[in-house]
Amino acid sequence: MKVHASIPRDEGNRMPLSEQEQRLLEEMERSLYQNDADFVATVSSRTGRTNYTMVVIGILIGILGIATLVAGVIIRQPLVGVLGFAIMFVGVLLAVAPPRKTASIPTRDIPRKSKSGSTSGSFMQGLNDRWDRRQDGRD
Repeated sequence: MKVHASIPRDEGNRMPLSEQEQRLLEEMERSLYQNDADFVATVSSRTGRTNYTMVVIGILIGILGIATLVAGVIIRQPLVGVLGFAIMFVGVLLAVAPPRKTASIPTRDIPRKSKSGSTSGSFMQGLNDRWDRRQDGRD
C-alpha cells in the first residue's frame, strides 16, 4: 500500500533574495559555522568530573535551609524564614554548580577573519554593528 503526500507545492509564489540579502545570508552562515566551532570547543573543554561530595553537601545544606524556613514560619519570625531561604538557596547552588577544572588545559586559538577590519567579539556583536551601520545609512 503506497501513501502519497497531498501537500500542494506552489513554486511560483517564491520571491528570490536580492544580491545584498544573499551576501548577508552567506556571511551570517560563515560566522555561524565559525562561532559554532568555537562554542563546541569551549563547551567540550570542560574536563571536570562531577564532585558527588559537593552534591551531597549541597543537598544537606538545602534540607537545613528548608528546616530553618519551616521553623521561621512556625515561630512566626520572618527573619528566620528569610535566613532559611538563603541557606536553602546556597545549598541548591552548591549541588548544581558545574565542576571546577583541576588543571588548566590550553584552548586552541582560531584566527578570526574580519572583512571590516574590526575584531568583533561575537557573532551577535557583529550583527549589532551591522544593524547600527544600516540604521546610520552607511550600509
